[in-house]
Amino acid sequence: MFPPPTGNRNHPARRLSGSLTALPFIHPTNGGDAGRLESGTSHPPHFHLQGTRMNIISPDHDGTSLRIGIVQARFSNEIGSAMLTVCTEKLIALGVAEADITVATVPGALEVPLVLQNMAASGDYDALIALGAVIRGETYHFELVSNESGAGVSRVGLDFNIPIANAILTTENDEQAHARIREKADDAAVVAVECANLVNRLSQNFPA
Repeated sequence: MFPPPTGNRNHPARRLSGSLTALPFIHPTNGGDAGRLESGTSHPPHFHLQGTRMNIISPDHDGTSLRIGIVQARFSNEIGSAMLTVCTEKLIALGVAEADITVATVPGALEVPLVLQNMAASGDYDALIALGAVIRGETYHFELVSNESGAGVSRVGLDFNIPIANAILTTENDEQAHARIREKADDAAVVAVECANLVNRLSQNFPA
């Protein structure tokens, strides 16, 4: 368990006072007042910790009314296009309206962060998704593209306080990429919806 913050009196964890705090799971080992957060529960139980009560934010995978932006790199387009199909199908299955999904394509993974940045700056989206594949070749270019693309995607999310599910595959060969299409694209949709709902809820409890 992470220690409590010690320096900043305005840190959200110091200002809870019965408000919300996010924990991914709780597995109590000794009886008492503790309980277990079961998968899929919409109203988790209260837990006692040193005389205080905590509210657990359960994962919310309801995509209704969420607006999602997707940027797909066309390099290795067969893989990227397949990922796009899987990802959008999953978003719709989670309740995201087809009209609330915007898709843009770019030449390669290095161009993805710039378009994500413009989408984030517009304020029109609750979450973003990056799709594509970078497959190792015989030069250092693989490391350059993978590292710069990944860092750029992360920076956009932090700079604009918007969840971004990065599903740009980085693999040794085509076979590895094809094997990961469905899993990673499906996961990206789930991550985008869950984190969009979480950030939206936290912003309501801790407005800037």
